[in-house]
Amino acid sequence: MKIKKLIKPFTETGRSASLSHEAWRRRNPTAIAGLVVIGLFALVALLGYAITPDGTPHCNQQYLELATLKPGSKATFLRIDAKEEAGGSFLTGKPLPYTAIPIEECHPVGDSLFVVPLAGEPFTIDRSRSMGTQERTFLLGTDAYGRDVLSMIMIGSRVSLSVGLIAVLIALLIGITLGALAAYHGGWVDNLIMWFINVVWSIPTVLLVIAITFALGKGFWQVFIAVGLTMWVDIARVVRGEVYSLKEKEFVTAGRALGYSSLRIIFRHILPNIAGAVIVVTASNFATAILLEAGLSFLGIGVQPPMPSWGTMVKENYSYILLDSAYLALLPGLAIMLIVLAFMLVGNGLRDALDIKGQK
Repeated sequence: MKIKKLIKPFTETGRSASLSHEAWRRRNPTAIAGLVVIGLFALVALLGYAITPDGTPHCNQQYLELATLKPGSKATFLRIDAKEEAGGSFLTGKPLPYTAIPIEECHPVGDSLFVVPLAGEPFTIDRSRSMGTQERTFLLGTDAYGRDVLSMIMIGSRVSLSVGLIAVLIALLIGITLGALAAYHGGWVDNLIMWFINVVWSIPTVLLVIAITFALGKGFWQVFIAVGLTMWVDIARVVRGEVYSLKEKEFVTAGRALGYSSLRIIFRHILPNIAGAVIVVTASNFATAILLEAGLSFLGIGVQPPMPSWGTMVKENYSYILLDSAYLALLPGLAIMLIVLAFMLVGNGLRDALDIKGQK
């Protein structure tokens, strides 16, 4: 019973209960600001098509007549309702239940409606059909295909955050397991795992991601795996160092004396005590994952069109930087910068709050 009492303060109430309280007491205003930015992007990603101006799948409703409209531009549409309701949901987007035609003007002529479209010849249409007009404002303008830029940036946050989340989870699973096993067992296990870590570490991250992407193929889910399989090395090295510093502590010795298995001691008693270091590395890796995804999409081997991605938007519009529509490339670039900066601020704030460097 005395041995069990040695373990409880470290693994149940003492360490874990005070960790979040101590971190909040040392909170950094810039880290809180970063957390707010991340929360806003996450909220937009979760609500998705329910709040985007263009609620069609992948925000891919194209109006070539409205290509490269300036931010704040307005356009008038003639809506001709479809006979059948379109399918889909707010999670995946819904096709328009009507045909929208950009027009300059329209007015009734007898039983018909005379329409002057933005492109093409004027025409008349039977007024007995269900139709109407609407005016729409493009807050951030349109791209070269007449797609709403604001909607694409909003849905692009889904790609960036989901890639970061899944990739980090993969990296945590691999990194924590290998790092903890290497440090706890030592000997040939440590030598073998460290040899593997050093081999992966010696390969440039971008080249390794590109190689894995080519092996798995281009696409949304392949990016998750490719990025995740390259980010675990940092986590493994941090976990290995932290476990080395704890494996000879009294509560670990007590666990061995009680006959607990190595896995139980590692995952239930040691890992909760190094959560702070792992959280800090995870925040940094989240930012790295977003940058890698954007880079892959910019190179054309990441998320494929028509799925909107910030990296793809920069690739499609970077030529406009020298023209009068530089915002088409700058806006998604700004979104990338904000979310990466937010995660770095949160990571730095957590590092200070959790006293990783041993500050008093």
